Amino acid sequence: MRDALPGELVEFLRIPSVSADPAHGADVARAAGWVCEFVGSMGGEAELVDWEGHPLACGEVRASVGGEAPTVLCYGHFDVQPPAPLELWASDPFEPEIRDEYIYGRGVVDDKGQLFMLLSAARDLARGGELPVHLRFCCDGEEEIGGHSIVDFLAADARGADAAVIFDTDMIAPGLPAFTVSTRGLIYFHVTVRTGDRDLHSGLYGGAALNAAHVLARSITGLVARDGRLAEPLRKGLAGATEDELAGWAKLPTGATELESQGARPADPRAAEEFYLRTFAEPALDVNGIACGSPQLQKTVLPVEAVANLSIRLAPGQKVGDIAPEVERLLVESIPAGATIEVELLSSSPPGRVPADARAIALGLDAFERAVGARPALIGSGGTLPIVPALIDRGIPTILTGFGLSDSNIHSPNERLRADHLPLGISAARELFLELGAL
Repeated sequence: MRDALPGELVEFLRIPSVSADPAHGADVARAAGWVCEFVGSMGGEAELVDWEGHPLACGEVRASVGGEAPTVLCYGHFDVQPPAPLELWASDPFEPEIRDEYIYGRGVVDDKGQLFMLLSAARDLARGGELPVHLRFCCDGEEEIGGHSIVDFLAADARGADAAVIFDTDMIAPGLPAFTVSTRGLIYFHVTVRTGDRDLHSGLYGGAALNAAHVLARSITGLVARDGRLAEPLRKGLAGATEDELAGWAKLPTGATELESQGARPADPRAAEEFYLRTFAEPALDVNGIACGSPQLQKTVLPVEAVANLSIRLAPGQKVGDIAPEVERLLVESIPAGATIEVELLSSSPPGRVPADARAIALGLDAFERAVGARPALIGSGGTLPIVPALIDRGIPTILTGFGLSDSNIHSPNERLRADHLPLGISAARELFLELGAL
């Protein structure tokens, strides 16, 4: 069944460009070189850029017509998630194949297959003398490990663009595309609480000496949302949802369906009803990991050190510089006398919001309606994509969309793309590039 796939896509997907594993560093660089070669095959110029030890694939394809033309920046990432556990795959993750009308393989949705759609459409137009825009491809190989090389590269690049296009998300359902116009930001903390010099016998000192686990738990409890809302200091700057976004959310599956499909339990009675408000337009704080004492063995100690990783997702309108100090202040103020707390900021990225009335968005909606047969809904994302706010800060309206589905199994075994979505995505990208010529 592999013969039904484009040979170049098979070649791309076979490269085990797992950025999280240093042993695959050469494969990540090889995938970058593959992108550069593809750009060259359409008559463009491309180079593999070593940006502080991380490979970027950067290329340019000139418009077919002479003179002035809009510039469109295309982003995608060529690194992939680790394939483990391998025993859960029905086929080799790096030997793509078609089964039951799906293409299976690591990276076929996230994001090699979707980047291939943009590259293929661009080459078709360029070879046919029909490309109406200058295209810039800027692609990275550390998206899956939260890297910022592409963000730093674009910040240092004075050229800019009239619009950006990213294929790296999902459709709402087959036949119903979506443009993501807002993303949440992220602040990640490592917290350490200490309450003494060494662990103690809980029989001899329990009830009289400070317990680090208790102190940390109480500190975190003071930050956790009540009925879906964080404390006011952590809500500073909220922009709220726009009418266009609210209309787009109405086309999505219900919150109850989303929670149930993931085997999740609602956080409170209104969580399902407010699912999209809370995940798209509200900040959220989560404990991502906690450790202290002896959680596995029966060991009656009173721990004097407890550590946790906390993250807060920032809603559109919020700023890292406003919220990070408030998190630290609330944690420090909650600590009782005799205990100490250290709050380390590990990483951060701002939220982003694309102006829904940007001309590039309007043109993109028209292009997709022609190619897909339905006008995309304008929705948000609860996740964090550092490149989106970076582009917005540069005044570059961004079309963030894609052709995955909720059953694509990204980051999981048996990652898959509907086989008919590959030509559909190429067709949509082609229409998009043609329409953006009117910028």
